[in-house]
Amino acid sequence: MTAEEIIKPENKVYAKPDLLNDNHMHYCPGCSHGVVHRLIAEIVEEMGIADKTIGIAPVGCAVFAYKYVDIDWIEAAHGRAPAIATAVKRLNPSRMVFTYQGDGDLAAIGTCETIHAANRGENIAIIFINNGIYGMTGGQMAPTTLEGMKTSTTPYGRRIDLNGYPLKISDLLVQLDGTCYVTRQAVHTPAAVRKTKAAIKQAFLNSMEGRGTSLVEIVSTCNSGWKMSPVESNKWMEENMFAKYPLGDLKNTVKK
Repeated sequence: MTAEEIIKPENKVYAKPDLLNDNHMHYCPGCSHGVVHRLIAEIVEEMGIADKTIGIAPVGCAVFAYKYVDIDWIEAAHGRAPAIATAVKRLNPSRMVFTYQGDGDLAAIGTCETIHAANRGENIAIIFINNGIYGMTGGQMAPTTLEGMKTSTTPYGRRIDLNGYPLKISDLLVQLDGTCYVTRQAVHTPAAVRKTKAAIKQAFLNSMEGRGTSLVEIVSTCNSGWKMSPVESNKWMEENMFAKYPLGDLKNTVKK
């Protein structure tokens, strides 16, 4: 096959989204953040809403989304992204407003903001990266850390009698009348990536249509925090994380 044939549109397999800029990503090898960033950029482009999209990112690894996806971003204090998103969406109801948060941020420091924004049915989308650990700040135990899982603050493993149970925040949000869509996905295989893309797109559509709060939980790896290789991390996630956080839609009130 000649070079001219290879670059024909019908032979194109993948192209980097225009909204995903050329900054060198700093994430650790195997990190899920880069994949999710790409999906967000693709979806916003495909929906033609680049000029209408506003992302809210707080402290933690999630904050660096503004460096890579070329849309309007607002940085929020740790855990406060849903509160900021509430204000932005209410002041700009025609905009597609979403938050991009990790588990320590959303399910610990920001539990109050998360629950009450969802309970009010704010017309925002929440992208929730759950890797069961505080990645950026030193690998501490998060609310989502599994029983027996070793972290810098649970070096012998999480103990239920001492640290409590892992928090399934998405399952809690399902119970709230204000949520229209709650789903749990992953990006460890091509098939999983496709499902996650569809889920994020649905959440973004819900925001634009004013249907209530959508949450897309993405069960992810943190190979640096877990002290594993990327391959080992994916295997460990499949064997352990998915048992506690099974994939699939938890709630969908949108008629298909």
